[in-house]
Amino acid sequence: MKIILLEPLEVKTCRYLEMHDKLKALGHEFAFYPDKATTTQELIDRATDADIIITGSTPLNAEFIAACTKLKYIAVAFSGFNHIDLVQCKKQGIAVSNAPGYSTHAVAELVFGLVFNLYRNLSENEAKLRTGTDRKGDLGFTLAGKTFGILGAGQIGTQAAKIALAFGCNVLAFSRTPKDIPGVTWTDKNTVLRKSDIVSLHLPLNNETANLIGFDEVRMMKESAILINTARGGLVNSEALAFALNNYLITGAGIDVYETEPPLNLNHPLLSAKNCLLLPHIGYATREAMEKRWQISMGNVFSFLKGEPENLVS
Repeated sequence: MKIILLEPLEVKTCRYLEMHDKLKALGHEFAFYPDKATTTQELIDRATDADIIITGSTPLNAEFIAACTKLKYIAVAFSGFNHIDLVQCKKQGIAVSNAPGYSTHAVAELVFGLVFNLYRNLSENEAKLRTGTDRKGDLGFTLAGKTFGILGAGQIGTQAAKIALAFGCNVLAFSRTPKDIPGVTWTDKNTVLRKSDIVSLHLPLNNETANLIGFDEVRMMKESAILINTARGGLVNSEALAFALNNYLITGAGIDVYETEPPLNLNHPLLSAKNCLLLPHIGYATREAMEKRWQISMGNVFSFLKGEPENLVS
């Protein structure tokens, strides 16, 4: 079979060469690209005669999938898969798998990086020091004793809950499938929003969760609350969040994900919102997570070749 890696997966080059040699020994052809394609046509040119493709966060639309008439399997090196047109894949009988769990610790840890930056004004205070001044009376907040609210308790949400408990927080959580985590109080979404000092989102993006946080939801939150989103950008109505921040309905927000992948349009409402810490989607981006993603994704490919596919989503 012809196997194409459509984009770099941020591991050492030797990993690609090792994969090439392993697949060649099994009678397969493997090719990889050192950069991301910028157009659908460029993607088609790369993959039109592939039997298997491996991809990361690059959107694969119906036009691309329809053009790949030999395609049998897509290994998505990502935990989410809403950027893949699964309807078109089903029409063509293409199997799709993802790489669950590779970035659990990386994303959960970033949640608290955002929290501490907002609670202690780290970026602002560093800038003050570099300009020759002191803290100028700045007072931050202590995390211990705060109510930490979690919407969505998959692997990342569960890990975030455990970290919050370790910091001495009271943890409220909402999930379709509550888990047995000592110290966590399970409740409904609106209670989490109303009672939490920090609300952290850990839900997948689908028809039920799109725009989960809109104008009504931010009005439910405490004036002193902060919102953290390291999950999916489409969970939050950015205009509603910007309105809430600019009108002091909530105190702050830490955002790592958006409706589209960065770079953002410079007119994006959050770019001018008050006390909004914005990152260019780095939650999953650690060396350890990239290596684990590679291992899971390549394991998925070999399982498919053996006729025993794993982590299938379609």
